[in-house]
Amino acid sequence: MTSMIDELWYGNVSPMDDTRNNTEEMKELMSYIARHQEELIATLTDEQKAIFEKFDDCLSEYASKAQKAIFSYAFKLGARLVLEILTD
Repeated sequence: MTSMIDELWYGNVSPMDDTRNNTEEMKELMSYIARHQEELIATLTDEQKAIFEKFDDCLSEYASKAQKAIFSYAFKLGARLVLEILTD
């Protein structure tokens, strides 16, 4: 059996790609977001589309960094909980 550390090293475990925990509500919201984005883009001029693309890129980068920070915090919190359980 391969260890979880090995799985992480080889890229076989990726929390960012795991969508098994997406609820129906989350899937519905993603559908709404995609639909509204398409409708909005259809109404924009080329210049506005370029600005919106830059906005969307910045928002995606921010979300990625925020998710990384949340993952790191949650991982450390989980490790602290395990340590506390094991040392009591």
